[in-house]
Amino acid sequence: VQLVESGGGMVQPGGSLRLSCIASGFTFSNYAMSGVRQAPGKGPQWISTIKSSDGSTYYADSVKGRFTISRDNAKNTVYLQMNMLKPEDTAVYYCAAEVLPRDVTVQAMCVARGTYEYDYLGQGTQVTVSS
Repeated sequence: VQLVESGGGMVQPGGSLRLSCIASGFTFSNYAMSGVRQAPGKGPQWISTIKSSDGSTYYADSVKGRFTISRDNAKNTVYLQMNMLKPEDTAVYYCAAEVLPRDVTVQAMCVARGTYEYDYLGQGTQVTVSS
């Protein structure tokens, strides 16, 4: 099983990046996909989930209206389009997969506590927003 993220880098405030996460080794279309980030010196933060059943999407308030999660089941890929980036978006971004996602409120809380376990987690990609 692999989740391989790409697309990270350095961008100026107000800029955009699109992260990609390619999955292999499991039936991607059956899994909800989530984005989690961890900023320097801070705990992990859940930021978004896209369900497998109906493609419903969910976002943390801190990224709502700026980030868009999407998936292409034919390509086993999930995307995170990040617009209007801010310095506080600087973090390592991870993609995660789970076949039975919990309510996103619970997910967010448990991720922040470091107690949430995804079925699979990628290796992360660095995003730096700086002028």
